[in-house]
Parts: sequence; structure tokens; C-alpha cells
Amino acid sequence: MNRVYGVLGISSKMSNWNADFTGRPKSTSNGDIFGSDKAFKYPIKKMWDNETDKKVLFIKSWKEIQSKKDAPKSVVPKQLGERYAELFEEIDKKITSTKEVIANLFKCVDVKNFGATFAVEGQNISITGAVQFGQGFNKYDDTNVEVQDILSPFTDSKAEEKGKEAKQATLGTKITVDEAHYFYGFSINPKNYDEYKDILGDDFQGYTTQDYAEFKRVALVSATSFATNSKFGSNNEFGLFVETIDGSKLYLPDLSEYIIYNSREREIDLTNIDLILQKHEIKSIEIYYNPITTKLKKLKNDAKYFNIITMEEEN
Repeated sequence: MNRVYGVLGISSKMSNWNADFTGRPKSTSNGDIFGSDKAFKYPIKKMWDNETDKKVLFIKSWKEIQSKKDAPKSVVPKQLGERYAELFEEIDKKITSTKEVIANLFKCVDVKNFGATFAVEGQNISITGAVQFGQGFNKYDDTNVEVQDILSPFTDSKAEEKGKEAKQATLGTKITVDEAHYFYGFSINPKNYDEYKDILGDDFQGYTTQDYAEFKRVALVSATSFATNSKFGSNNEFGLFVETIDGSKLYLPDLSEYIIYNSREREIDLTNIDLILQKHEIKSIEIYYNPITTKLKKLKNDAKYFNIITMEEEN
């Protein structure tokens, strides 16, 4: 498996791809709207978690607790060690070896891709993931934030408690953008796991072509599949995958910075990508986009183009 560099694009229309703690689209101090890497990883992990043949460690799961003997039970998130025990078995500080824990961590598809920080029960393990994401900045010029008031179907119970006339009250607000186009740069470096081959032995093959194919599969559809109330309208729009040749010494920067988005034409311009790709160092280039909704100024370099909806290759 060789190094891979690429860009993943998300279109968001009347949707809120990544909200901050106020409910507004996440933005920098100068007002540039962006989506965090966590916002992209979560739908990927959620999609894997919904598939019964996958183990996902770093995702919220729940348990019931009773704080007092006669108190009603509460539902709270599990601790990291409890989530690990749910997938494997409880860690025994006297018996469980670090090697065993590392081997189990790599059985989790999210850890295999994104790495882990695991500090529980006397274990302190840090794994730098093979797949690394940048922040996804919005490249659409005319994005507006839309605020909608939402009416409650019920009266205000607090008003009744205070002896006031209970009237229908607003439940809150729904905040979206009218349109935004986020572009995330990413890289995949399989050599991040070479050190664990000596620890885990022949049973561990590192980051394989199968792992890469699995990542690509979900990365191209997970945003579209994750149709919550706030994220309905956020869809996978674009994917660029550049795989280097064996032994390549080519190290590429964040390719999302070289993407030009023409807001008037809804066109993704790859001209600047051409300028930094050295053909003799590249094994393959694959590009996924929706030809119905998006124009594409294509590469001069040889590349294969696919419909991101049907996954069929263009002739």
C-alpha cells in the first residue's frame, strides 16, 4: 500500500454540516465557515457502526446508572474502558498485556484508519492514524446563514406554574446555511503502522489496500447517508484520490488549498492541482463528482472519472 493524498467535498444546502456550541455554522474568528475533521469522521464512524461486521471503538454508547438506591435510573455515555469491554473483554490490570490491547485496537475499523489515544486501566497507548484529515473550508462565495423559529406543539408548562396564561411558545431555532461547499484535504500514510509490525508479528499486516478500499467506500457516501434533521441536505459532492508509486519520495501538501470553486458556475476547477502533480511519481488518480449538479474543469494528467452517485466510470 502506497501513500495517498486527496480531497473530499461536501455540499450543504439549507443544512448545517457542522454547528458550533451556539448552533451556528462553525467559523473562524474572521468569519470563514468551515467544518472540522470530527464532523467528517463522525458520519464515517456511524456508517461503520451500523454495519454488524465492523467494530467501532470511538463512538458514543450508553448505559444505565442509579446514583442512589431509590432514585430512578439515568442513561449516560459509557466510559472508554467500558466501550472497550463491550467490544472485547474487560481489561485486567494484572493480566492484560499492552500488546493484547494494541492488537484489539487495530481490530476496530476506526482505529485502523484514524488512530487512537487510549488511556484506561493502566494502559497508555497513542496510535497515530494512517488517515489524517484537515479542516474543510467553505469555498462558496455567497453563503448566508438562515435562522428559522420553530413553534412548539405544546403550551409553556413554566407559565402555568407561575399562574400565567399558558400560550404556545417557540421551541427554539433551526440554523442552516443557504448553500456552502466544504473541501477537506486528507492524506494516507501506511508507514505510520510499520513500528507495530514488529510488536504484533505476522498477524498484523499494517494498513492494507483492503483498508484503503474500505475507507474510500464510506468516505464517498457517509455524509449523504447521515441524514439527520440538521444535516439533511449535506451530501458527498466530490472526491479526489492520488496514489503515489512504490518508493515515491513525493510528499504533497493539503490539496484542498489548490481547489478553485467557481460559485457562479457551480464548477470545481482542478487547474492548480495539475501544477503540483508530478506524473512520474503518480500511480493513479481517481476523481468522483456529480455531473448533473457540478461542472468540473478536469486535469490534464491522466485520471479516471466516476459518477459519485452511481460509482460508474465515465467513458
